[in-house]
Amino acid sequence: MWLFKKDPTIDFMGHRRLAAIISVILLAAAIGALLIRGLNFGIDFTGGTVVEVGYPEPADLTEVRQTLDAGGFPGAVVQHFGSAREVMIRLAPQEGVEAAELSNQVLQVLRNHHEDVDLRRVEFVGPQIGEELTQDGMLAMLIALGGILIYVALRFEYRFAAGSVAALLHDVVLIMGILALFQVSFDLTVLAALLATVGYSLNDTIVVFDRIRENFIKMRKGSTEEVMNASINQTLSRTVITSFTTLLVVLSLYILGGELISGFAFTLLLGILVGTYSSIFVASSSALAMGVSKYDLQPPEKEGAELDNQQP
Repeated sequence: MWLFKKDPTIDFMGHRRLAAIISVILLAAAIGALLIRGLNFGIDFTGGTVVEVGYPEPADLTEVRQTLDAGGFPGAVVQHFGSAREVMIRLAPQEGVEAAELSNQVLQVLRNHHEDVDLRRVEFVGPQIGEELTQDGMLAMLIALGGILIYVALRFEYRFAAGSVAALLHDVVLIMGILALFQVSFDLTVLAALLATVGYSLNDTIVVFDRIRENFIKMRKGSTEEVMNASINQTLSRTVITSFTTLLVVLSLYILGGELISGFAFTLLLGILVGTYSSIFVASSSALAMGVSKYDLQPPEKEGAELDNQQP
């Protein structure tokens, strides 16, 4: 499926310096947001109290959240558990309040609004578990980036590998900065979306790199910059269509999915937009800045090929 009747001729590499300036400014702002505001870690990472309650009829989660907010428990994570009548409430830790006392306070707030609420289970998630999840999440990200570096270096060329990792680091830092700026709750679902973004961005980058490699071999004439421009323009239709269709699905999740997966969908939205930009500008521009050229991937001409071509 093609979006354009013929390949466009956009000079992407000619604008790489402007794109680099924009990326540096955005990255500086993202790092500033991370340092000043920090990530808003959810209960999965900070620990907290899990309270499960039962209703005699299907519970309205929006109404339960509003009741808890009015009762002094803002930011509680509320979701169905098992059935529409079972509700699980996750609360951030509060200094000086034990889990049993906190669960009684929550139950009292809910019973003030609905008398037939039953307490089913109370569980305390310690900060040590949250610390282990944080370390495991960072380790998973580092292993993913390391594996990508090795894979791309073996399949293409080490400067392409460095360019792909630079693009992925660009994506991750920028997304985390936006999450910190808007104080989106950073839980396991958001971490999963961040890792999914790494895979999505890498897939787009590999498509572009694969076409660049093909054109390095086919296009004997033309500079490295011209070959890269041609390759990006040839894959632009695929990039736009894939990003747009994925964006529609994720946007639907964000609008209709409810509060529980809003952080997950919002992170994926950022990942699609930032990943599409980085696969076009950051990855290829980084490889070009490190001196990659078409001669690095072109097979050497056979000796005597010119003489053979000159013979009648």
